[in-house]
Amino acid sequence: VVTCNFYTKNLKELCKEADILVSAVGKKNLITKGMVKKGAVVIDAGVNFDKGVMFGDVDVKNVAKRASYVTPTPGGVGPLTVARLLENTVALTEIKCTN
Repeated sequence: VVTCNFYTKNLKELCKEADILVSAVGKKNLITKGMVKKGAVVIDAGVNFDKGVMFGDVDVKNVAKRASYVTPTPGGVGPLTVARLLENTVALTEIKCTN
C-alpha cells in the first residue's frame, strides 16, 4: 500500500504500479490513462465542480480504455456511501431503542 497526495513528486510512476488505484483528491482529471497500469481497478472518490458540473479525479473516458474497471463520479462510490450511512443510522437507532 502506498499513500500519495497531489504534491507527490513521482505520482505517475507510483500510480502505474498499482493493481488497485483509489483517488480522492478533488482535482478534475488528475488521473490519466498514462498513469494507469493495464488491467488495474480504478476507484474515483474525488469530487470537483466545474461550471456547476460534478467531476471526479479520473479521466474516466480514457482510463477505461486501459483499466479493467473504473468507478465514475458521479454515480460510483457515492451511492455506496449513502447506503452505508443509512445502514449505520438504522444500526444506531436499534441500539438506542434497546437501551
